[in-house]
Amino acid sequence: MASEIIFILLIAIVAFLYASVGHGGASGYLALMVIFGISPLMMKPSALILNIFVSAIAFFQYYRQGYFRWKLLLPFIITSIPLSFIGAKIHIDVHTYKIILAACLFLAILRLIGLFGKSDSEKINEVNILLALFIGGIIGLISGMIGIGGGILLSPVLLLLHWAKMKETAAVSAVFIFLNSLSGIAGAFSSLENISSQIYIWAAVGIIGGTAGAYYGSSRFNIVVLKYILSIVLVFACVKLVIT
Repeated sequence: MASEIIFILLIAIVAFLYASVGHGGASGYLALMVIFGISPLMMKPSALILNIFVSAIAFFQYYRQGYFRWKLLLPFIITSIPLSFIGAKIHIDVHTYKIILAACLFLAILRLIGLFGKSDSEKINEVNILLALFIGGIIGLISGMIGIGGGILLSPVLLLLHWAKMKETAAVSAVFIFLNSLSGIAGAFSSLENISSQIYIWAAVGIIGGTAGAYYGSSRFNIVVLKYILSIVLVFACVKLVIT
């Protein structure tokens, strides 16, 4: 019982932290599920459902603040949505799944500690459409395969290539995650029968945490210390994935 309460509280914290940077939190939820021994069959559909709620809230808050750019989003989703659907239908062995997920979690750690977060003072470049189409497809395929929305992969790309500033990246990532998560759920529809009966509680606390995080992230304060704490959780999950 105590472990269930801790797990639920951590979902709220993950939703808060990820929504603050425009993410849905799937990689964080997957990390928690690994740590708490949730069945692998439940992991992908459960994380995607939580992702849909939290990313929608994050997008709404960043959109209200005027950071969203349709022109930046479109070339990525044209290829990511269909390939996320296809990726969700691809069954990979447990070992490969763990390696891919660990790599994605490592990217999330780098993103959370701010490695890619210093582009606001730099010149923003025009998006290369063909490159964006290619990148969107790759991210969509990987996202569908492992059960994430792809924000932890898209955000570093946008920032490293100087295609967007921090809060523009957050706004675009949020709706990118939302659409890819919907596509992934559609592609793995049969897996919904494996979802935990606790998903309603998980979703409720995710919505609460995500609403607070998106509000503060889009308009209020810096949560660097909490991001470092979450990074430690993700490091632990990466290690567990690699050695088990």
